[in-house]
Parts: sequence; structure tokens; C-alpha cells
Amino acid sequence: MSTVTIPEPRSGTPGSDFARLSKRITDAGLLGRRPGYYTLRITAVGGLYAMGWAVFAVLGPSWWTLAIAAFLAVMYGQVALIAHDLAHRQVFSRRRPSEVSGRIAGSLVGMSYGWWQDKHTRHHAHPNTEDLDPDINPDLLVWTSDQARAATGLPRLLGRWQAFLFFPLLTLEGFNLHVSSGRAIADRRLKHRTLDGAALFAHCAIYLTALLWILPPGMAIAFLAVHQCLFGVYLGSAFAPNHKGMPIFSREDRPDFLRRQVLTSRNVNGGRITDLVLGGLNHQIEHHLFPSMPSPNLRKARPIVRRYCRELDVEYTETGSVASYRMALTSLHQAGAPLRRPRVRW
Repeated sequence: MSTVTIPEPRSGTPGSDFARLSKRITDAGLLGRRPGYYTLRITAVGGLYAMGWAVFAVLGPSWWTLAIAAFLAVMYGQVALIAHDLAHRQVFSRRRPSEVSGRIAGSLVGMSYGWWQDKHTRHHAHPNTEDLDPDINPDLLVWTSDQARAATGLPRLLGRWQAFLFFPLLTLEGFNLHVSSGRAIADRRLKHRTLDGAALFAHCAIYLTALLWILPPGMAIAFLAVHQCLFGVYLGSAFAPNHKGMPIFSREDRPDFLRRQVLTSRNVNGGRITDLVLGGLNHQIEHHLFPSMPSPNLRKARPIVRRYCRELDVEYTETGSVASYRMALTSLHQAGAPLRRPRVRW
């Protein structure tokens, strides 16, 4: 997807459009905390997470443990989604309990909470903005034609057929989460890196000890592969429909806050099951406009935001899940086009 230019608010007053929307959302009572919901959700996910490991221990050296690996991949994804809500202070309004709980949740999936929170905060501030949004850095894939032309190394090699490689590469996303966390801990600029490092080391040590204690080496490797690969696919599939294939801005040419968040985000249609599987991230437009809004309130905010965008003539994108992946993959294929063109030899 190439960069785009979007006009400023018609009112001529930066922020005023969002302020009026914010008042409607506040008047609807949608920014209030939902302690009952999160108590039930965290208890259920925590219980199922513990149950999965308990069944793993009881089964012992059996190939049936691969089914448990698949189950735990889903549970890891659910814990990561809870960590996401905690980082946005959707559960607690105060920083301290949000941070403590977020670090606990992060440690359960082998993630540096501090690294991820910093990365995700920058993404929310500058969604789909070149050089500012870390989620569209050309580290492995290219997201624009300009990135493709400048690509070297792996991005240049993979970029030609990245749309076809996207889902296979997601199998590595779980491993990437652990490796990136480990690399971040080595950076002295990371806050609380000692705490994050201890949590990451403890998770990896306990995880590998459990596998090798319960299973013979071959089964342990198979369990690790199934678990981490499916975890990566689940996590990547939950985040991919949100922004991939939507407009990308240059850092010099960006619209106001409301348009920046709405125009770069895509909602995915679906019912309560979709909300459960994607942790509410299918209401991505509302989440980006109001990051601290509890996820069960996002569905209620959706018609208010959609109606307001229609009043402002701001494009509000929502599609089915299959269409959202098709748009993301089409965008990836188009971005890699310069790498598929034969070089002219003189």
C-alpha cells in the first residue's frame, strides 16, 4: 500500500472532531470499568491455562500431548490478549496494578512486558506511519513499494512472494516474540529490564524443564514445535486484519487524530464468538480511538462511531474476516511488486 495524503478536518480546528465524538462516548457510559467481566474472563483463561498444563503432566509421554500443545497455543494467545488489555488500562484505571498484572500475564507466555508495551504504544500513536510505526518496519516483509525498492537482505528475498509466505511465516511469530523479548532485555534503555529478564528466563527455564522432564526428546521437540507455531499463527491472525492493507502515511503528511486512527484501521464483522477469539480487536477502529475502553464495550461503541464518521464523511472500513485477510494479502503482494520486475541490464 502506497502512502496517501488526507485533508485536514473540515472544521479547521484540530482535535475538535474527536472531542465531539469523545463526548458522545462518555455520555453513553462506555469508558467505565467492567470489573465483573474481567474477573470472569481472567479467572476462566487462567483456569484453562492451568488445566492444560495439568493434563499435560497427567498424560505423560503420549502423542496425545500434541493435542494439549494445540490447546495451550490458544490459551497463550488468550493470555496475550489479556496482557494487551491490561497494558491499555482497560482492566484497572491505575498504572501500578495494570503494570504488575500485565507483567504477570506477559511472563506466562514468555514475553517482555516492558518491550511490548513500548512498541505497542508507539504503534497506537502513529498507526501505519512510515518510520514511526514499528509494526510496519521492513524488518522481514515490505509494506510499501518504496520499502521494496530500498530492501536488502531477507526483505528483498522474501518480498517478491511475501503474500504467499505470510501465513507460513506466522508459524515463527511465537519464537520471534521470545527472541525479540530477549534482545530487548539486553538494551539498557528498557525500563525494568532486570525484572523482565528474570521473568523471561524463569518462563523459558520452567517451560523447557517441564517438556524434557515429562516427554522424551523427540516428543518434547514435537510439542514445542506444535505449541509455538500454532501460538504464532493465532497471535498473528488476530492482529493481521486490523491494519494490513489500509492506507499508509508518511511521517510528514498525516491527518488529525480521529482520521489517523479511523482511516488506518479496519473492523472485522462477527458475533460474540469473534469477540472472544480476537479479544475485541475486531473492533479495531473503536479500540484505536479509545484504547482504554474495556473490550466488551467496543461493540456498543461501534454504531456511535460509525454514525459519527458518516456525518463527517470519513471512510469507516468494516469487512468479513475472509475479506480482511484478502485485503491484507493483496496489499502485501502489491507492495512487493517492484521486487518481481526484472532488472534492466545495459
